[in-house]
Amino acid sequence: MFEALKKKINKTITKITKKISDKEKTIEEPIKEPKTIEEETEEKTIEESIREPETIEEEGERFKIFSFIREKTISEKDIEDVLWDLEMSLLESDVAIDVAEKITKELKKQLVGKKVKRSTDIIEYTQEALKNSIKEILTVNGKDINKILQEKKNKKEPFIIMFVGINGTGKTTTIAKMAKYFLDRGLTPVIAASDTFRAGAIEQLTHHAEKLGVKIIKHEKGADPAAVAFDAVEHARAKGKDVVLIDTAGRMQTNVNLMDEMAKIKRVVKPDFIIFVGDSLTGNDAVEQAIKFDESVGVDAIILTKADADAKGGAALSIGYVINKPIIFLGTGQGYEDLVEFKPEWMIHQLFT
Repeated sequence: MFEALKKKINKTITKITKKISDKEKTIEEPIKEPKTIEEETEEKTIEESIREPETIEEEGERFKIFSFIREKTISEKDIEDVLWDLEMSLLESDVAIDVAEKITKELKKQLVGKKVKRSTDIIEYTQEALKNSIKEILTVNGKDINKILQEKKNKKEPFIIMFVGINGTGKTTTIAKMAKYFLDRGLTPVIAASDTFRAGAIEQLTHHAEKLGVKIIKHEKGADPAAVAFDAVEHARAKGKDVVLIDTAGRMQTNVNLMDEMAKIKRVVKPDFIIFVGDSLTGNDAVEQAIKFDESVGVDAIILTKADADAKGGAALSIGYVINKPIIFLGTGQGYEDLVEFKPEWMIHQLFT
């Protein structure tokens, strides 16, 4: 997972380490003419014969001199070409340009002016600086899904979640995974098949609902999507169900009719939470889709699918920062349990271990 991005990060750490180490070596080891064996032996004999014990003060002064020689202050010039390479590498990994620029700027801010010694582990220092930069990108505050769920339970009202995203991203499977997620926590979900434009979507959701033992509310193909969602919410209220999971049509985000339909569903059922489901393999396309859906209907959180097959990692690194909404889960397979709760620390662990 995210192998390509991990390699690019490691390459950057290696380049910075080599750059600084080479500079240290130049300072510490001035070029000298080679000596003959006889000259070295003679110098050693003379030095040993005249050396006097050093006082504590003299030893301290000598230590200061050598500390200064062995210490290097990182300058902008030392790392500017490496940072440029890093930014290009991030863009090649489908990282959004705003994110790539922020990471390199933060890394520069943390490194330039820092003093490093020969004994200092430059690799570890650079790695920590990169971790801090990436963690800041990934840390996005948003609505707390568990807090809202608890509030709804206290009011004896169903927690209504609406899922948006284009076809082919794994939205239907993600809804089934979320149903299993709530079932495992002792909650009772109901699914609304509000993608009435595709008979296949209704059939697929029905298949998942039957396997999970979850109630599905569906109408005929071509029915009003908002009416299906409304019926599902009314069913949940009447039967004391805890969660309503609403599927929506997944045509391209530029389709005005689609956006109007979703806006209507939102007006009718007033969802507590809207989740954008994106395919992590599509990189910047997923980011652009999220922007459009957020502008049209509003997005509260993100689920990225197919993360297990994503070598680049650009979408996972970029999408939350760009639309300022948190990623809450990653899909990591086809099984109902293949849903990983997303935390910045988790992704940092993936990239640096």
